[in-house]
Amino acid sequence: MACLSLTSGRDLGCKNNVGGLKAVYFAEYGTFSPTTFVDGELTVISGDPDLFQYDLKGNSSLETTINSSRENGTTFYTQTLNLTLPILDKATQEEIKILASERPIVFVEDYNGKFYVVGLYNGSEVTGGTIVTGAAMGDLSGFTLTFEGMETAPPFFVSESIITANVSSAKINPNA
Repeated sequence: MACLSLTSGRDLGCKNNVGGLKAVYFAEYGTFSPTTFVDGELTVISGDPDLFQYDLKGNSSLETTINSSRENGTTFYTQTLNLTLPILDKATQEEIKILASERPIVFVEDYNGKFYVVGLYNGSEVTGGTIVTGAAMGDLSGFTLTFEGMETAPPFFVSESIITANVSSAKINPNA
């Protein structure tokens, strides 16, 4: 099999991008299948997953590490999602217990209006986190979670229509 060939270069681009994540949407592993990709973007899925939305603000990120071995001739991608959920509450803690014992597929929305998917084929795993009260008045009182997905490709871009068609209205209000 022949190796791939480069197809283009890349301009520097404008300075109109921002960092940070706006929301994540959790789907149960096995509730849907990716069916159509157009130019590297997932545009159609089969199945009827419920996507449970968690709103974010600050200190959450998605990072993908390229793992390539010359000796073994392998390349895979470790997708690491770090989430900070302020405010401790019982309902969220119960949901975190479920997330930690399952392999959810996670759709990620950034502040540039782009959507990605973590663990599309293999699911993602909670690999760590904290439930913290903080020590000083200005410290975090909430949850931190780290999810890791290992895939043969980086997180695919996702059409917004997949999110809007499947998002559940069920949400926790931690202040209730």
